[in-house]
Amino acid sequence: MTVFAPDSLELNRKLPLWYQVSQSLRASILGRPATAPLRLPTEEQLAAHYGVSVLTMRQALKELEIEGLITRHRRRGTFICPAVRPGGPMRLLGSVDTIVAQQSGEETTLLDHGPVPVPAELAEHFPGLGEVVRFLRLRRDRTTGEAANCAENLVRPEIADLFDPSALERWPMTKVLRDIAGVAVGRIANTVQARLADPPVARLLDVPLLSPILHITGVEYDERGRAVDVARIHYRGDRFSFAVSMDALPE
Repeated sequence: MTVFAPDSLELNRKLPLWYQVSQSLRASILGRPATAPLRLPTEEQLAAHYGVSVLTMRQALKELEIEGLITRHRRRGTFICPAVRPGGPMRLLGSVDTIVAQQSGEETTLLDHGPVPVPAELAEHFPGLGEVVRFLRLRRDRTTGEAANCAENLVRPEIADLFDPSALERWPMTKVLRDIAGVAVGRIANTVQARLADPPVARLLDVPLLSPILHITGVEYDERGRAVDVARIHYRGDRFSFAVSMDALPE
């Protein structure tokens, strides 16, 4: 039987390995093509693929099983659930793959792209630049078809030239920058705000005017500390939760 082939992962030894593996596999599952097989490789094959122990792989799979993304059957194997539970929270422990995983569970339409002047409020991120390339996308839940969020990305022109815009209908910008454009993403800084939907956002998200919206501004920096992308994302307030987990270490 043909099995699903997950993406590779460069592990960060400063973060729990099981967590990184679960988030990378989650991103692969949620971003897979509709024709991809549902059966996953064995625990041993996955452990070898990610370069971790079988015990670590088992813990990662348990997390995905709890979330409802996979089912596991003795002697039959592990399978992706055809209907993925929508509306899961974003769990942040410092991994870029967390951002990719959060965004991969949605169906994306590229509405517009092209050069625009650098907005005055974002000029500090693009010193010396007069223009950036703007990408506007609408994301819908794969299961219900409802609008989940709209995203505007402002990318340095020399970076935008390195990828086909159509890639953004399959993959999140973070993955496109890292895996297609070859940008070494060093850090992502997110600012979260509660806002009210203005007319353009209300129309895109199909919500009443002045509905509660969760607005996130995310700045992606390369390994030199240079901003390569600024994302402004509006999430429907009834479809998104934001969770942060922190380990409390003894002093």
